[in-house]
Amino acid sequence: MVDPNQHDQFLLRQKFAPVINRYQFSLSEDEPPFCFVEQKRFTFKEDIRFYTDEAKTTELMRIKARQRFDPRATYDVTGADGSKIGEIKKAFGTSLLRSTYEIDSPAGAVTAQEKNVWVALFRRLVGWVPYIGDFADWLPIPYHFDFVRDGGVIGTHSRRIGKFRDTYDIDMTGDPERKLDRRLVLAIAVGMDALQAR
Repeated sequence: MVDPNQHDQFLLRQKFAPVINRYQFSLSEDEPPFCFVEQKRFTFKEDIRFYTDEAKTTELMRIKARQRFDPRATYDVTGADGSKIGEIKKAFGTSLLRSTYEIDSPAGAVTAQEKNVWVALFRRLVGWVPYIGDFADWLPIPYHFDFVRDGGVIGTHSRRIGKFRDTYDIDMTGDPERKLDRRLVLAIAVGMDALQAR
């Protein structure tokens, strides 16, 4: 079993599945998946489960919304035993310009924000163009985030361009002491895709 807190780099792949979001985490392109993620179907509150095996016999953690259908919702991230790891929340006002999330944990607060405000605005404008907007997520537009703590970048989350299904490289080497629980990194990486219906 891979302990995410012993690592700084991850690869996230979205897997094709009708109606539901599924994802897999690996440590690199050459490594097998160590975490399997599934968004629970037909729930009034978002419920995303992380498993250590594809058969979903062992749960690693979960993300669960406190509110129903709320763009400002706070999501609790809990371990398999129900203990709270932290919480993530979309910064609604800031996200009107570029998507921004707040990550809170006992080790302090971290912000995940789209790197480039101009790219973020362009992506939003494309979404309003008739016909093209329906395929905006398929266009080769960057969807990159910085993880920021106390004004400094401690990690990056970058979408690979040209992939049929969303694929992201996550690099947290800017946090060598691993103050940010890597389970929260996995949670926000999935959340930034699934919670925006990307």
